[in-house]
Amino acid sequence: MAARFEGTATYVATEDLNVAVNAAVALERPLLVKGEPGTGKTILAEEVAKALGVDLISWHIKSTTKAQQGLYEYDAVARLRDSQLGESRVHDIANYIKRGKLWDAFAAPAKPVLLIDEIDKADIEFPNDLLLELDRMEFHVYETRERVVARQRPIVVITSNNEKELPDAFLRRCFFHYIRFPDRETMTRIIEVHYPGLQKNLVREALNVFYELRDVPGLKKKPSTSELLDWLKLLMVEEIPPEALRSRDPGKLVPPLYGALLKSEQDVHLLERLAFLNRRERN
Repeated sequence: MAARFEGTATYVATEDLNVAVNAAVALERPLLVKGEPGTGKTILAEEVAKALGVDLISWHIKSTTKAQQGLYEYDAVARLRDSQLGESRVHDIANYIKRGKLWDAFAAPAKPVLLIDEIDKADIEFPNDLLLELDRMEFHVYETRERVVARQRPIVVITSNNEKELPDAFLRRCFFHYIRFPDRETMTRIIEVHYPGLQKNLVREALNVFYELRDVPGLKKKPSTSELLDWLKLLMVEEIPPEALRSRDPGKLVPPLYGALLKSEQDVHLLERLAFLNRRERN
C-alpha cells in the first residue's frame, strides 16, 4: 500500500506514532498499542482507516469474549429448533454458521483495518488462541470442512490498557508502540483540532490547571485528554473566564466544573484535604 499514515485533520499523531503505524504496515505485523485510557488508542484505528482510504472492521473485546467468536460461531440451538419445525434450511449446516470479525476481515475485497480493541479484557489465553490465525491468515471451519484464507493480510491494530500481561509468544508477533500522554505542545494542537480558534488565554490557563491536577500525588484516576476536551467545552458553555482559572485560591484546589475532570469521590476528597492543609498553613 503506497499511502503512508501521517495523522489526519481530526487526529494529531506524533512522529513516533506515525513511524510505528507505517512500520507495522510495512512488516505486515499487528500493531499493539498501549497507553493510559483516553490517549486515543481506539480512535487511532479509525483514523488509520480514514487516512489510507480503507474500511474499518472493529472487534470490541469483553471479559466474556472467546477467540473462536472472532472466527465464526455455530448456532446448534437454532439448527435443532429448525429441525423440530421441519424447516428445509436445516439440511445446509452453512445456514447456521455466523461469521466473526476475523472472517469478515479475511473475506474483505480490499485490505481493511481490523481493530481488536482492549484485548487485555479477555481471558489470559485469548491472545494465544489467535496466534495461528493471525500468523497464517487462515483457519478451518470444521462444521462445513471449509478453509478460510485471507484475500490479503489486513492491517491489524490491537489496543490494550495493560489490565493484564499479554503472553510473550503473542508479543513477539506484534509491533509495539506505547502512546505517551501528550505534552503541552501536543495537547495544544489537539485542542486546536477540536476547538479551532479557542481563546489562547483560556487554553493556557486550562492546561495549567489540567497538568497541575495530573501531578497531584495519590490521585486515583488522572484526567485524560477526552476529559480535558469535555471540560473545555463546559468552560466555554458556562463562559468561565481565564481569570477564574488563573486566580484560583490555593486553598480551593478543586477546579470549577470539576465533574468533567474528576471521576472519583476519593480524588475530590483528596483535593479538598490538600486545600484544607494549604489554608491551615497560611493562617
